[in-house]
Amino acid sequence: MTPEQPFREPLPLGSARLLPWSTVMAGSLLTIVPVGATLALMPPFGLLVLLSWRLLAPFAIRLWAPAALGLFDDIVSGQPIGSAMLLWTLGYFLVGVMEARSGMRDFWQNWVIAAVAITLCLVGGRIIATPVAAHVDVALAMQITLSILFFPAVAYLIGRLDARRVR
Repeated sequence: MTPEQPFREPLPLGSARLLPWSTVMAGSLLTIVPVGATLALMPPFGLLVLLSWRLLAPFAIRLWAPAALGLFDDIVSGQPIGSAMLLWTLGYFLVGVMEARSGMRDFWQNWVIAAVAITLCLVGGRIIATPVAAHVDVALAMQITLSILFFPAVAYLIGRLDARRVR
């Protein structure tokens, strides 16, 4: 309990289990907000939230969940069905493999792990969704950079939600 609110009620068990799923879905829904831009630079917030939950609270989301959440993201974002299902699941397992190899981690290692997973998911999405001859590499590099830079803010928000969830 925090000293400023010692009598605050914890979340009910059902809400505590639903919170990780609902935050990933809300992150996926952020990408459909109409933003006037000439380039698609908005980070994939659903992926950022999923990676944040995986790195900060590894048991909050089950191993099979990235496929279902990826399907939701595919439906919402208009990407080819199955692309986020595959890429999010591979990214989720990649985080698990890198986590097992590193042992103890700190913020910087989490950021590097997330950066690798974000890069692989976005590059994989580019390979699946656009023809090779399309000139989207500069926009993709900018989107990867923005996504990696947004990750600490998303991880902070997920850390605050997780602290409220497990209390």
